Amino acid sequence: MPRRAAQQCGTTRLYTPDQRRRRDESMWTLVQGLLAPLQFAIFIVSLVLVVRYLQTGEGYWAATLSIIAKTIALYVIMVTGSLWEHAVFGRYLFAPAFFWEDVVSMAVIALHTAYLASLLLPGVTPHTQMAIALAAYGLYAVNAAQYVFKLRQARLEAGSASVEAAR
Repeated sequence: MPRRAAQQCGTTRLYTPDQRRRRDESMWTLVQGLLAPLQFAIFIVSLVLVVRYLQTGEGYWAATLSIIAKTIALYVIMVTGSLWEHAVFGRYLFAPAFFWEDVVSMAVIALHTAYLASLLLPGVTPHTQMAIALAAYGLYAVNAAQYVFKLRQARLEAGSASVEAAR
């Protein structure tokens, strides 16, 4: 169903048929599919290390290195994600289908970058640094949920498109 017809029926398709084709053909789809679970695994390990530090006061450097690794993973997935978005939608960020995910992603990047800045600024305590990291991680969890929802929506659309094609 074309996007206009879908909008009139009260539903909006995530992808047009041409966008779905470009998504399926893009190497960035595979890259995102590999990086997303890797970033999530780094997040889980780092979250455990941060909480451990906050509870015990031990393991500051392990927690710090894990947050830096998480931030690097985030930067890489954001750059490759913008390349994916361009390949599929023709714009690097804020394509209508992923507008709110991109908005929240920008806030996640801002918080991770603020954490890195806190490492360099004099007078920022380790506790404050970890609080910034936890805020970044909380927003990252919201953002990850947004993307999981979109992945589910895309799978449901693909299933309904198969059914429509069989009719």
